[in-house]
Amino acid sequence: MNQENRSEQTNNLILNAVIGFLSVLLLILLFALGTRLLYPRIVNERAVQDPALISTVIQMEVLNGVGIPGLANQFTGTLRNFGFDVVETGNFDHFEVPNTLVISRNGQIENARRVARAIGVQDQFILREESPEYYLDVTLIIGSDFEKLNL
Repeated sequence: MNQENRSEQTNNLILNAVIGFLSVLLLILLFALGTRLLYPRIVNERAVQDPALISTVIQMEVLNGVGIPGLANQFTGTLRNFGFDVVETGNFDHFEVPNTLVISRNGQIENARRVARAIGVQDQFILREESPEYYLDVTLIIGSDFEKLNL
């Protein structure tokens, strides 16, 4: 009888632990849902004014062509606020890029134009460079003229 009591107590303890864990998980999920409903994501005003900027998901990389530490990350935050999916950041192969360039990688030049409009790059600095090795839609190479762009 004593052995059966211990076995039953152990089973009850395990069951109570599982119920407790699931209860905590449920509370976390409810809290996340509540905060999402009460405090929706802040959308950049410019993106709301120009819905063409965020009509499709554009995956892109941001490369620092100037050499200023953290510049690619600074642009990444701005681009994400506009609704672009920045999946990679890094440095360009050299730091003497005079003008910021937007490069279409998948043949859809309109995606590159949307990025250029969002940050204020002129059409003459939009290039098309298709390659099957690239899985991205657009590459942004930040140039020395970065201070004139929309940050």
